[in-house]
Amino acid sequence: MDGQQRKNIKIGIEVEVVEKHNQQSGELTHGFVQRILTKSTIHPHGIKVMLETGEVGRVKKVILEQ
Repeated sequence: MDGQQRKNIKIGIEVEVVEKHNQQSGELTHGFVQRILTKSTIHPHGIKVMLETGEVGRVKKVILEQ
């Protein structure tokens, strides 16, 4: 599912994000959404979220919806 649209991101869903320091390598971090940080409805690089582990990144892939 598309990580660029805020409507696709919900608290508690499973996602893969790219953190700021991993943008060049493209390394993805797996986790569950705790907070949605992007206010706009669409962002070309992905909606920024905070995972339950406290890591912050832009959603590249939605794994599973709740």
